[in-house]
Amino acid sequence: IADYLRTGEFGYFGCTVMPGPQLKEAIPFTRQVRKDFPEIKTVWGGYFPSNQFKVCLESGYVDAIVNGPGDKCFPELLTRWENGNEEWSDIPNLIYLRKGNVIKTAKDEIYDQDTLPVLPFEKLEKYYSLEKYLGKTYLGSKTLSYHSSFGCPFTCSFCAVVPIYNGRWKGKSAELIYADVQYMQKKYGADAIEFLDNNFFVSEKRTVAFAKLIMNDSITWWGEGRIDTIDKYNDETLKLMRSAGCKMIFFGAETGDDARLKKMDKGGTQTGKQILEFAARMKRFDIIPEYSFVLGTPGDDEAQTWKQIKDDIEFIRKVKEVNPDTEIIVYIYSPVPTEGSELFEKVKSSGFVFPEKLEDWISPQWEKFDMRKNPLTPWLTPAMINHIRNFETVLNGYHPTIADIRLTPARRKVMKTLSAFRYKNKVLGIPFEIKLLQKIWSYRQPETEGF
Repeated sequence: IADYLRTGEFGYFGCTVMPGPQLKEAIPFTRQVRKDFPEIKTVWGGYFPSNQFKVCLESGYVDAIVNGPGDKCFPELLTRWENGNEEWSDIPNLIYLRKGNVIKTAKDEIYDQDTLPVLPFEKLEKYYSLEKYLGKTYLGSKTLSYHSSFGCPFTCSFCAVVPIYNGRWKGKSAELIYADVQYMQKKYGADAIEFLDNNFFVSEKRTVAFAKLIMNDSITWWGEGRIDTIDKYNDETLKLMRSAGCKMIFFGAETGDDARLKKMDKGGTQTGKQILEFAARMKRFDIIPEYSFVLGTPGDDEAQTWKQIKDDIEFIRKVKEVNPDTEIIVYIYSPVPTEGSELFEKVKSSGFVFPEKLEDWISPQWEKFDMRKNPLTPWLTPAMINHIRNFETVLNGYHPTIADIRLTPARRKVMKTLSAFRYKNKVLGIPFEIKLLQKIWSYRQPETEGF
């Protein structure tokens, strides 16, 4: 970065920032740019600055934040800067400081993805080989990461997407998605796709159209969806998806408790009963459901919080009984600033506060918060967190993830055998022997490492 900026040919530094590992680099890099090149304007975008805009802008080294899609906002901001125009109030999707006050401009509707310019692969290819971004994963030897839509039509109170998109969704057409996929397959040999959409499967019509297009290309694919949405898909659609290479789908199950699903503003019609029945339905079509659960939401008191955690653990065990192939992802609840939601209001009343300085976000404890490993929430005791983590260790020992391609069948068998007594008898205390084995074999955890 410094080599580029020393040339004097650049006036702006942009950084997309997700919570966790990206934040750990974005903060020191951006701070160093401001120190060494004070004339350079800096712009951040992504989930973290869109949700935690105040602490970012008050850091002194982030000049503006793109709040959501930047297709129109970002180039217009650069144009104003080039012309010396500091009036930005009419630029949509922007957050900035004026005289110490935070200004949030109006949000644009999500743009029709088909009207945006096609992805300029040829520009990148002048400087980089895109092939190095096609990684070997459980899905394939050259896996393409692709974003085909923006937003989500639901408003779950624990989700960082909600404050940015406010229940809106727009997807690129199946034909344009397929054109990009074909380009990467023919030029670089892409044989798998990881769709990084917040909700790829909103439209059954679009899903069917894409499946028909990719049917004969020998490409496997994965995406994120809603249980209550895809449960409405007819059987023929699910058969088509599997035949067309859909191997696994990520779902936010969250909890088996209907009352807490409602508190989470889960929306739609999802219930604990449906979560179990849908896992069984997916088994019929040989599509692996990847269920994530959010444990540790606040109860009315410590006893209720403990009960909720233990109930969720028992529900996860039921899911594995119904469909042992179900992949389980365990998160500890981390609040997001979804103002007005019942859950976040309860969080605030507990005394929970976010860091007031940007640098505090990269301290070890807050980095774990970002990864939903240690939430620093007042209602969770260390014993509760250890109980959740120990269950996760035993669960991953007895049911190791299929996403870890380094685990040989022999290693899986050893790990399962070692964990069998604990899992079957619900003995969770200090599973050091499983942790040691997972450390030696560098066990891969999809919730923090992806594929």
